[in-house]
Amino acid sequence: MPTLTIDGNEVTVENGTTVLQACEVAGIEVPRFCYHERLSIAGNCRMCLVEMEKAPKLVASCAMPAGDGMVIHTNTEKVKKAREGVMEFLLINHPLDCPICDQGGECDLQDQSMAYGIGQQRYDENRRSVREKNMGPLIKTEMTRCIHCTRCVRFAEEVAGVPDLGAINRGENTEIMTYLEHSLASEMSGNVVDLCPVGALTSKPYAFSARPWELKHTETIDVHDAVGSNIRIDVRGREVMRALPRVHEDVNEEWISDKTRHAVDGLKYRRLDQPYVRVNGELQPASWQDAFAAIAAKTSGLSGEKMAAFVGDMQDMESMYALKQLMTSLGSKNIECRQDGANLDASERASYLFNSGIAGIDEADLILLVGTNPRLEAAVLNARILENVRARGLKVASIGAEADLTYDVEHLGEDASVLAELAAGKGDIFKALQAAEKPMLIVGQGALAREDGAVILKLARDLADKAGMVSEHWNGFNVLHTAAARVGGLDLGLVAENGQNINSLLGRAEAGEIEFVYLLGADEFDVSKLKDSFVVYQGTHGDAAVSVADVILPGAAYTEKDGTYINTEGRVQKAVKANVPPGDAREDWTILRALSEVVGHVLPFDTAAELNEKLVNELHLVDVVDVKPQAAWGDFGVEGDVAAGALISPVTDFYQTNPIARASKTMAACSAEFVQVGVALEEATGTHG
Repeated sequence: MPTLTIDGNEVTVENGTTVLQACEVAGIEVPRFCYHERLSIAGNCRMCLVEMEKAPKLVASCAMPAGDGMVIHTNTEKVKKAREGVMEFLLINHPLDCPICDQGGECDLQDQSMAYGIGQQRYDENRRSVREKNMGPLIKTEMTRCIHCTRCVRFAEEVAGVPDLGAINRGENTEIMTYLEHSLASEMSGNVVDLCPVGALTSKPYAFSARPWELKHTETIDVHDAVGSNIRIDVRGREVMRALPRVHEDVNEEWISDKTRHAVDGLKYRRLDQPYVRVNGELQPASWQDAFAAIAAKTSGLSGEKMAAFVGDMQDMESMYALKQLMTSLGSKNIECRQDGANLDASERASYLFNSGIAGIDEADLILLVGTNPRLEAAVLNARILENVRARGLKVASIGAEADLTYDVEHLGEDASVLAELAAGKGDIFKALQAAEKPMLIVGQGALAREDGAVILKLARDLADKAGMVSEHWNGFNVLHTAAARVGGLDLGLVAENGQNINSLLGRAEAGEIEFVYLLGADEFDVSKLKDSFVVYQGTHGDAAVSVADVILPGAAYTEKDGTYINTEGRVQKAVKANVPPGDAREDWTILRALSEVVGHVLPFDTAAELNEKLVNELHLVDVVDVKPQAAWGDFGVEGDVAAGALISPVTDFYQTNPIARASKTMAACSAEFVQVGVALEEATGTHG
C-alpha cells in the first residue's frame, strides 16, 4: 500500500487509489467536474490539477495513480493560477445565465467558479451557441451550458447500459447528443441530471417549478418497486416537487429509477380526498360516519368465511398489521397479500427473500435468471448486474422470454422445462453453477405467479442445493419481488389458509361464497370478479378497484405517513412523512382503528407508538432496521410437473405499474414515448424482444 505526502501530511492508501482519492482520504478538497467515483476516469476538465514534486508540469489528480513516496501540493500559487485558468476557459462559452437556470443554487460550476475562479473574465469574443437536443420527456437540455465533462455519456454506457449518448465533431464544435437524435431510452435516464455539474441537463417535469432553498427535504424510502431505494423527498407547502436519490451502498448506491424520480406528480392527480358510498348504483360523497356505518351494516352478523381482504403493493407494515387484526377480529382468515397469485411459501422466510442481498451481486461469479426481467422489475438492481458484467466479467444466463437487459445474456430457453433439466443435474450451465464459487439464482414473479409456481419454486430450491449455492457464508437463492409490500405481507402471514390464493378467493367471490371484500390499496388484479360482492376500497387514487367499490375510504400515500417497509432482501426500512394527505384522507392504520370501533371490534392500540409496540411484539424482526437478514435454509415448494409455456415477466410497461404511476402525467408521457411506440414498431415489423 503506497504512502504519500499531501500538503505535508502522510497518507497511506489502498493500491490502485488515485491521487485525487488520496487527497479525499487526507480530508483535502480537490475541485473536479468530469471525475465521478462511480464512473470511469475521463480526465477531461483538468480542474483537479495538483503539483507533484519532480514532475515537469501539473498533473490531473483524477487520472494519476498514487505512488509510494509521492509528494503532492494542492494549494500552491502555481496550482491556484492553473485552476483559475481552467475555470476561465470553461466559462468562455458559458451563457452565464444563473438567474434563470434550474441548476442555480445546486450547481457545481457555480460553486467552484466562486471558490476557484478569478471573478472576472477577459474574453470578449462572441460566445458559441449550441442547438438543443431532444432527449425525451424527462431531460431538458440547454447544451450551450455544456462543458463536455462526459459524465452523462459514461453513465449512459456504464450504468444505464444504453450507449446512445456521445460527442460529435471536434474542438470548439464538439457537442454531446444522442447519435440518432432520439430520446434516451433508459429506465435510469433521470440520473444524468444529478450527474451534470452544470445546467446543461435538467429535469423537464421539474423545470422552473421551484428553487432549492424553497424546499423542505425529507429522507425516506421509495415504494415503486421492491428494491427499497433510499430517496429524499422535496416538498414545497403541501406539494411534493421532486424525489432525489440518497446514497446507500448496499441497496441503490446513489442511483434511482425514472419511476422513483418522476412518478411523484401522480401524487397530485386523481386523488381520493373524501369518503364515498354507493347509493342506487352511484358513488356519492359521504361523511366518515356514513361510510363506516355502511360497512358495519354489511359485516353485522356476516360469517368470517364470507369475508376476504386483499392487500396492495405499496402498503406499509403498520396498515397491513392493523388490517390483519381487524379481519381476525371479524373471524376471517381470508386475507391475501399476493396480488399476482405468486405461489410463495410464507412459512419459510428463505423461500421468498433475496438472500444474497443486492450487494451480493458484487460477489457473484455466475447469475441464472428465472422468469424475471430485472430491467423492468428492478431497474437499479439491473444496473448493478451491468456494472459487474462490465467490471468483473460476471456471466449471466436466463430462462424465460428473451429481452434486452443491457448486457450479454446466455439465453437457455423460455420454458420451465429447462429449469427442470438443470434441477436434474443436466446441462453445461449446471456444471458452471457447480464450479462457481458464489453462484446466484434469481427467481422472478413471472415464474412464481403461474399455476405451477409452487413446482417451479421447488425446482429452483433443488437446483440451489444440487449446484452448491447454499453454504454457511453464502446463500445464492434469491426471489426478486415486484411489490414493496410483498415481503412484509408474507412476514405477517397475510396468506389465505388451506392453500388458497387470490385466484381461488376471487372464484369464491364470483360464486357468491364471499360477500364482503376489503381492498387495502389493491388494484393489480381483475376487479370485475368482485362485481357481486360488497367491496370496500381504502386507497389513494381513483384506480381500477374504485369501479366496483361500494364504499371508498381515502388513505395516505407513501410520502404522507410514517411507515415500515421490508424490501426484497428482507431489509427493514423506515419511511418518513414528508407532507400531509389531501382533504379528508387519513393515514391507513388510523382509518382501520376508527372503523374497528364502529364494527364492534376495537383494535388494541390508540397511537402510532402503541401500534408499533404491538407490531414488534408479534414480529420481532421489524425492530432490526437496515440490516440484511440471514434466513434459515429449509424445504419449500411442491413436487410435480411443470406446465408448458414461456416464463414471462409480469411487468410489461415499466411506467404504469401502480396507481400513483398511472396517475402521473410524466409516466404517461414516458409510456407513450418508450413503450407504446416500441409495441407499435414490433407489430409493424413482426419483431419482439
